[in-house]
Amino acid sequence: MSVTIAQIQKWKHLKKPIVALTATDYAIAKLLDKAGVDMILVGDSLAMVALGYKNTLPVTLDDMIRHTQAVGRGVDHALLIVDLPFLSYQVSTEEAMRSAGRIFKETDAKGIKLEGGYPEMVETIRRLVQVGIPVMGHVGLTPQSVHRIGYRVQGVTPDTAEEILHQSKALVEAGVFSLLLENIPAELAAKITDLVPIPTIGIGAGKDCDGQILVTHDVLGLSDWQPPFARKYADLQGTITDAVKQYCQDVRNG
Repeated sequence: MSVTIAQIQKWKHLKKPIVALTATDYAIAKLLDKAGVDMILVGDSLAMVALGYKNTLPVTLDDMIRHTQAVGRGVDHALLIVDLPFLSYQVSTEEAMRSAGRIFKETDAKGIKLEGGYPEMVETIRRLVQVGIPVMGHVGLTPQSVHRIGYRVQGVTPDTAEEILHQSKALVEAGVFSLLLENIPAELAAKITDLVPIPTIGIGAGKDCDGQILVTHDVLGLSDWQPPFARKYADLQGTITDAVKQYCQDVRNG
């Protein structure tokens, strides 16, 4: 039976932790789903881990749709969510609606995720929700703003912490079904989690969120670089390299 948005919202009140990871292709998605992950995000981080870009900005809506189609073929159980990429939703509410519409028409995604909680984005999300589009909010470190804020921890001063708290409340009022809290102090994440009635999913935001997500390439040791908060559970980069070296040796030895 597939995980639903209503279920994860119920899990918050039952204090049942939500397990989430990212996926970019069919093979990994199928393994994550089989292992029991509750939520799979086709994140725009695929720009870096799958396509080799230096940040998330170059990835296109067509890229996101193609990868989500592949991931969806491997998912039977997990709730499938997808990022809208940079400039596919910021220009206008109408553009955001068209982009979201393509996601739902062309993939098996059950929800979309948008970055930011500033007033214009709140109004865009409100309109998307009004027409029946499930939206996950995202505050704290927003990678699509990398050239403005970098990759450093957000919300470390009283003023910036208050702004993130204010954005979180505004997004809840706009109707998001969940909030991703990225790279903010654990105390701030715990405060937001206590205050909002929807699930919070943390990435580098401490242990008190309702759920946790990491980039799967970081978890499996496939990334060349990973943030300090990402725990590596395997070293597949080393394993794969050794296996291919052995294969090369076998072939060359006849």
